[in-house]
Amino acid sequence: MYVLFEEDGAFKAGHILSEADTALQIESSSGKRSKIKRSNCLYTFASPAPEALLTEAETLSQDIDLQFLWECAPQEEFDVEGLGADYFGHAPNALEKTTLLLRLHSAPAYFHRRGRGRYKPAPPDILTAALAALEKKQRQAALTQEWSDQMVAGTLPAEIGDLAVILITRPDKNSQAWKALDAACAATRQAPERLLLNLGAWPHALALHKGRFLATHFPRGTHFAEMTLALVGQELPLAEVEAYSVDDITTTEIDDALSVSTLPDGNVRVGIHIAAPGLAVTRGSDLDALARARMSTVYMPGEKIPMQPNQVIEAFSLDAGRPVPALSLYVTANPLTGDIISHESRLERVVVNENLRHNLLDEDFTEEALADPTQILPYNDWIRPLWQLALALSKQREQVRGKPENNNRVEYNFYVDGDPNDPDTPVRILPRRRNAPLDRLVAEYMILANSTWGGVLASCGLPGIYRSQQMGRVRMSTQALPHEAIGVAQYAWCTSPLRRYVDLVNQWQLIAAIEHGVSAPLVAPFKPRDADLFAIIGGFEAQYVAWNEFQNNMERFWCLRWLQQQQITRCTATVLKEDLIRLNNAPLVARLAGLPQLGRGQQIELHITGADELALELEARYVSLLDAVIEAEDLADEREANQAAATELEAAEAQPSETGATDLQANETQLSEASTTDSIVATATAHETTPTANTAAAAAALATPSPESSSSSSAVPPPLA
Repeated sequence: MYVLFEEDGAFKAGHILSEADTALQIESSSGKRSKIKRSNCLYTFASPAPEALLTEAETLSQDIDLQFLWECAPQEEFDVEGLGADYFGHAPNALEKTTLLLRLHSAPAYFHRRGRGRYKPAPPDILTAALAALEKKQRQAALTQEWSDQMVAGTLPAEIGDLAVILITRPDKNSQAWKALDAACAATRQAPERLLLNLGAWPHALALHKGRFLATHFPRGTHFAEMTLALVGQELPLAEVEAYSVDDITTTEIDDALSVSTLPDGNVRVGIHIAAPGLAVTRGSDLDALARARMSTVYMPGEKIPMQPNQVIEAFSLDAGRPVPALSLYVTANPLTGDIISHESRLERVVVNENLRHNLLDEDFTEEALADPTQILPYNDWIRPLWQLALALSKQREQVRGKPENNNRVEYNFYVDGDPNDPDTPVRILPRRRNAPLDRLVAEYMILANSTWGGVLASCGLPGIYRSQQMGRVRMSTQALPHEAIGVAQYAWCTSPLRRYVDLVNQWQLIAAIEHGVSAPLVAPFKPRDADLFAIIGGFEAQYVAWNEFQNNMERFWCLRWLQQQQITRCTATVLKEDLIRLNNAPLVARLAGLPQLGRGQQIELHITGADELALELEARYVSLLDAVIEAEDLADEREANQAAATELEAAEAQPSETGATDLQANETQLSEASTTDSIVATATAHETTPTANTAAAAAALATPSPESSSSSSAVPPPLA
């Protein structure tokens, strides 16, 4: 005797071995024995064999017309055997009952299940709606399959192309478009970004990188609404100083300027003048909401996304030839020893005489020229006393640090000479040594301002946002703590209020300190232990990581393009650590799998074979070892960055992605308030001299701090150190 039973939503049959009141012992056709509840049994039968019964019944059930069966069925609840007697005209046998059961069970739109072997016909209106929904679902499934087949064949459906950015940033995985894309990706064994790019959803990889970033972080666009900015600060006194700013040629947000005068006693009085948008962009205002939403200006080669609206930048940027509100720090110091005799902070208007540019003056302002007092330099009376004091201040910090700063690394500026959205636009990558006098000079005074103003906030009992480093641990906090890497007692970001929200917050606090002194805690925008300050710190750090990763990706892209445009197929590189290398002619750091075991600073020759602009990977092979070696001390300031890169590489290898990108925190600068992460990262494919190829490890980044005075270019973001 055999039994038909239901298990896990499916109908099965088996041979009965034994029976009890509540259970049966059965054996399947495969010989497997099991115990089933009697309540799961539908009926017993003697023939045909179980496997033949289910197979034949499944075939015969497809011949039963569902609409006719629905019309024949009773309107009330019924069982299969009763319906079978009406349908077949006689008491159904096991095969007929099973055939009818399978057909009823396969059509939930027509028949609603009411128990094992019991059903009820769907009401006419519900059946009509269910059939319409079923037809719609079938059409959708057919369309999904059609889209998938088109993509596999190399054609991009218009509907998929319109949703391309959404499909790689915030896809609805229940949508037809995603299901079609997912099926096509599985069939072609490509990631969604790769497949869509190959199908022409974007004209090139650059458009994909930018489109993905903007859709994720600026879904409503990057432009600000039209606004009218009320004039503020016109009543402030006009400073009687001769001030100059120093920035890159592409800088449009002039945050800082310097002035200097020599006093009769031989001391100097230096003015550090910082743009004061905090007078107009006040806490809780609409302008504050705009700045806080972005937290920082987003920089990339050839363009930027400003933190502040153009009206604010135009009103407060320290452009030459017009009086602009500024927050000024006047420091009286001994230029020989660097000792600070006194300092004073003021709100005033400053007229900058000229906006100086690095590319026009770096060749004139060399260390040799500045060391020769007989040589008359451009802006001689301005540069020489500032340089002398900057050297003394740097020496003082070195004594606190306990070791000199190594700032000999070559850095690079990116210049895109044309449309930054066209990958064929010529790109220039120009090297510039990090310790250029103008860089060091401006960086030193920014450090002085940030350290001094951090002390002012602390002395007034005002909270601020500080950057500290103790025992190797770097963190942001609202307390004035030492920054051991820089060599100062406290360090509060204050010198980039036009392009960094943290500096704007600190400027509000400084304005309160200047105007109210010791009573400032009563009226300052942020009171002691204000929880919102901690929220700002968390928001800034998270936002800055995203901005920094995007800048790194864009610099990687343009670096690969530069190698292509310059038709560079052979180049040299420096071994940084194990298989981590850095190209000598471009700011590109990569891991080269298969590299022989070499020491730090060893020079090697590479053969560049190609690049993947979507994955931002360099394809190269090791050619030979060169005789030259870079001294270890020239790489010393990169040790921590290399360790961080290795850690991130391990994480990337554990969770590989299509782009190979890694999220890196900027390493702590040892020179400048304005340091940033200037990293160009690629994954290289290394080949031995034999034909065997080894795939490289995942991408790594090497942080490269640079001074704020030279970081204003569209290629370099404001600091995170």
